[in-house]
Amino acid sequence: MSKADNMLAILWMLKQGKKITSTEIADHLEIHVRTVYRCIDALCASGVPIVSEAGHHGGFSLLHPLVEAPIFFDAGEQLALVHAATFAREAGYPFGQKLEQAVRKLKQYTKPEQLEQLQRHEAGLEVLRSEPEPSLEPVLEQLETLCAKRATLRMIYRKSPESPEQPRSIDPYGLVHWQEKWYIVAFCHLRSEIRSFRVDRIQAIEPTGHSFMRPEPFSAKAFFMNRLLSAPGENQDILTLRIQGKGWAVEELCSHWYMHHYLVKQSPYEAFFNIEKEALNTFVAKLLLPYGPAIRICEPADLNERLAQMASELAEYYRSYEKF
Repeated sequence: MSKADNMLAILWMLKQGKKITSTEIADHLEIHVRTVYRCIDALCASGVPIVSEAGHHGGFSLLHPLVEAPIFFDAGEQLALVHAATFAREAGYPFGQKLEQAVRKLKQYTKPEQLEQLQRHEAGLEVLRSEPEPSLEPVLEQLETLCAKRATLRMIYRKSPESPEQPRSIDPYGLVHWQEKWYIVAFCHLRSEIRSFRVDRIQAIEPTGHSFMRPEPFSAKAFFMNRLLSAPGENQDILTLRIQGKGWAVEELCSHWYMHHYLVKQSPYEAFFNIEKEALNTFVAKLLLPYGPAIRICEPADLNERLAQMASELAEYYRSYEKF
C-alpha cells in the first residue's frame, strides 16, 4: 500500500479506542516497524492527536475528541456511501473503480459488528437496469475531466447510426445521465449554441489545447430538461387533455416524467393535463396508444381520431407482411 493508505489504515486502527503497539500495527499491515513510526509522525504533523505511552502496557492511542471527527463515518453514513456506489455502478459511473476501491477501504477498517450490518443492508438493495457499456467509461472519465478543466475538445460525432461522422469542437459544460443514457451538454462551435450530445455516439475525442469560461450560473440538468419539456407560451396552442380509465393506467400516466410536468388535476380514475397541441398529436398520442381500452379520452375529441388513424396505419403495416 502507499504511505497515504498506510496512514489511513493506522488511523482506523487507532479509532477502535484501544491501545495498540507499533509491532501489532506492523504485523497487521505487513509493513516494517520503521514505516509505522514514519506514518505516526506524519499523522501527528497533520494535527492528529496521537498519544504515545512507553512501558509494558504502553502503545499508541487517540485522544477522545478525535473519535467524533468528521473524517469518520457513522453507520448511516457508511450505508449511504455503499448504496450510492450501487447506483453509480449500475449507471456506468466513469470513476466506478475508484469508488469501489473507496468502499473496500471503508469495509476493511470497519468494526466487525458494523461490517456485518453494512453487508446485510447492502444485500437488501439492488438496481435493475440494462447492462452499462464498459467501453463508455474511459470516454465519460475523459469528458468529466475536460469539463472540470474547462478545456475545449474536438470530437467525431454521429447523430444517428445512419448519419455520417462529423467533426465538432465543443466546450463541455457537464454530463447528464437520463433514461439509461449519458449526455454531454456543451457549447457547439459549429452551431454557435448550447446543445446536448449522446456520449455513445461520440467516435473520438481530442483536446484542442484551448480553454473556455463556463457561464455562471449554469445547470446542465436544467438545460437538458428544458429542452425535453416545452413550457407553455403566448404563441402556443394549449389544449386540455381529460382522460378517464382504470386506476392503474391513470396513476401510471400521471407519474410519467413527461405527463407529470403538465398535470393539472388528478383523481383515482380521471386526470386533466394542459398540453401544447403539436405535442398532443405526436409524442402524447404515441404514449397513449399502447394503453388501449384501459383509458378513455374524454377531450379533445380530435385526439381519438388521431389514435384511430395511428392504430389503422399500424394494423395495415402488419397486414402487409402477408403479401411477402
